[in-house]
Amino acid sequence: MSHTIFESRYAIGPNETKSLDTKGLRENFLIEKVFSADKIHFVYTHYDRYMAGGAMPVLGRLQLETIDELLKEPYFLSRRELGIINVGGDGKVEVDGTSYDINHKEALYIGKGAKEVFFSSNDSSNPAKFYLNSTPAHHSYPTKRVTKAEANKIELGSLETANHRTINQMLLNKVVDTCQLQMGMTELKPGSVWNTMPSHTHDRRMEVYFYFEVPEAQAVSHFMGPIDETRHIWMQNEQAVISPPWSIHSGAGTSNYTFIWGMAGENLDYDDMDKCAITDLR
Repeated sequence: MSHTIFESRYAIGPNETKSLDTKGLRENFLIEKVFSADKIHFVYTHYDRYMAGGAMPVLGRLQLETIDELLKEPYFLSRRELGIINVGGDGKVEVDGTSYDINHKEALYIGKGAKEVFFSSNDSSNPAKFYLNSTPAHHSYPTKRVTKAEANKIELGSLETANHRTINQMLLNKVVDTCQLQMGMTELKPGSVWNTMPSHTHDRRMEVYFYFEVPEAQAVSHFMGPIDETRHIWMQNEQAVISPPWSIHSGAGTSNYTFIWGMAGENLDYDDMDKCAITDLR
């Protein structure tokens, strides 16, 4: 019996999106459930054929299975690469017989061609939560573990503008070779709530945001849409949201929080973006 739960989302453009109500926005872009005990969740979006989800092993190992309805391949990474960041307790990821310790806020890149991938937790009472992003790949690069200390760090913003944050670039071409997948983690300082402000778009790649460490009874309002036609989606802890290439991707919380960004497309230049002045937002 399969332990993988998945769904597919078709890509829509800005003209279709601006006519959606709250329910329609959430159905197309919000990923409400990322983690369940002893399950692997995936959402397959047709924006760059990106896959986002999570594996939460509790009672034993979870295997990364192929999804025949979507991939039509003998194993999951036949023609894909995979990025992992653990947002739960300490755990292990086994790749073709080699075991990697992936502890809290550590990352692992697995290249195209890996046949067997297993996830496990060191302590079932504090299970690992492996956040997963996957994209199509044209070349096989080596598996590589990246700790938070090894990330390329950028400090931005200020407390005065409520956006003092540290960007940890973890699976980025400055740190690890990938085909197109890039991932990192942004931590907001206490007293700061805004992320990715001033906003921007980047038409040559799409993005997925995963919000976590949102305190109990707090929430994040994620902003999306074209610069002159923005919308918002209210999000809870450990939920993700799909950001099309034509959309801004920004947010403000009722408290500080952490989020993981993942990107895919034809460009690996992190700074290739079309910036938007705050006063131009509508």
